[in-house]
Amino acid sequence: MTPDKTLMRPRRHFKRGLALAAATVLAVPIAAAVTAQSAGAATTTLRGLAEAQNRYFGTALTDGDLNISGEMNIANVQFDMVTPGNEMKWDTTESRQNSFNFGPGDQIVSWAKSHNARVRGHNLVWHSQLPGWVNSLPGSQVKAAMENHITTEATHYKGQLYAWDVVNEPFNEDGSLRQDVFYNNDGGSAYIADALRTAHAADPGAKLYLNDYNIEGQNAKSNGMYNLVSSLKSQGVPIDGVGLESHFIAGQVPSSLQANMQRFADLGLDVAITELDDRIQLPTNNSNLQQQANDYAAVTKACLNVTRCVGISQWGVDDGHSWIPGTFPGYGAATMYDNNYQPKPAYNSTVNTLGGSNPPPPPPTGGEVHAVGAGKCLDVPNSSTTGGTQLQINTCSGGSNQIFSHTSSNALTVYSGSTQMCLDANAKGTTNGTKAIIWTCNGQTNQQWNVNSNGTITSVLSGLCLDVTGASTANGALVELWACNGGSNQQWTIS
Repeated sequence: MTPDKTLMRPRRHFKRGLALAAATVLAVPIAAAVTAQSAGAATTTLRGLAEAQNRYFGTALTDGDLNISGEMNIANVQFDMVTPGNEMKWDTTESRQNSFNFGPGDQIVSWAKSHNARVRGHNLVWHSQLPGWVNSLPGSQVKAAMENHITTEATHYKGQLYAWDVVNEPFNEDGSLRQDVFYNNDGGSAYIADALRTAHAADPGAKLYLNDYNIEGQNAKSNGMYNLVSSLKSQGVPIDGVGLESHFIAGQVPSSLQANMQRFADLGLDVAITELDDRIQLPTNNSNLQQQANDYAAVTKACLNVTRCVGISQWGVDDGHSWIPGTFPGYGAATMYDNNYQPKPAYNSTVNTLGGSNPPPPPPTGGEVHAVGAGKCLDVPNSSTTGGTQLQINTCSGGSNQIFSHTSSNALTVYSGSTQMCLDANAKGTTNGTKAIIWTCNGQTNQQWNVNSNGTITSVLSGLCLDVTGASTANGALVELWACNGGSNQQWTIS
């Protein structure tokens, strides 16, 4: 994982599900009828499609993520490999010398076992997230401390893990090795061979990897990795694979990715995409989301084209719990699932590339849209058909100005025939306070709405929630878009 990365940054923890409920049930939350994936799409999960290609599709989880139902509803179904975000790193497992804590990592392993998934151990030796006592040791004691740490942790998990990232991020950008506490006190580059041999002795069945970022394309840094692993192989050092972290910026996946993976494979090594995400400069729009979809497809295709590419892991489950916004200001939306746990175009492109098909669109639903907090209905004032009319809430009457249909293209329509109008984010607004209006239906993203299993209705364009202004319960209270906050004025049901 890249320097300063911590998984995951806590965000909104709403409960959302994946199963599609019957649309015939009345007086239920909208999202009970429209959700991310239908039961019939189970055969097109990422893990199922990857396994059909003799590969895996994984994610990263922390012990905290295990308590977030929205994330786990996805992870339980979609992923067959898990990388602990922090739970096996040195500052967690041995924060004080010779005092070991494997409880957090054990939770991740337990989840994996209960969901027929495997585990990539991450990591044994890394210059970052290293407890202070290691850097404070006399130089003559560092090698023994490293070997003891590796032996104790790898022995604890012996036979339970698919692989270990034995040494994480050992390179500088110019292809030279970082001169960290291990390099400086264990014979320079010799510490890497030492670490690999020690890990193999403790757990001979685990695949042993070196893992780094910015080595996805052919460049000075990946050349450094290539030369190192070539040397290790020639020395008979036990090494099984190279992990390419793959933290990309949308539109910047290197064109040499496949060729680079192939040259490592030609050495007799496995390769894996270990921490994939693809950050977008915010706000998102159709163009950059499509670019992200193209990027995910390109990475997946490259892996499929290299026989020894064993699998792909995304770093985290969804945008709402990604490390990206907290590390790269102005960037985000880096995963296949949005803040509301809904699949994005990148998910669809990945499924298609793996050889599957997209889940079928949900059936249209219709009825009064009830504002839960107010006990009133979404309403077009005075039954207006004038574009730009802002919606309000009003006493439910069953009138045509209160009957909305959620279509398979994610539009929310009111009226029918020549007078049909669509719920619209005014002027394609993406900021708090954007008016929710009616407008002639045009299929653009400001007229597309996700109806979610937590009862919210969110704009596909902005991710903002449909909101009754000021949490008012009065007739005539206006409806707008606002950052989702879990308030009852952002809860809606249909009947």
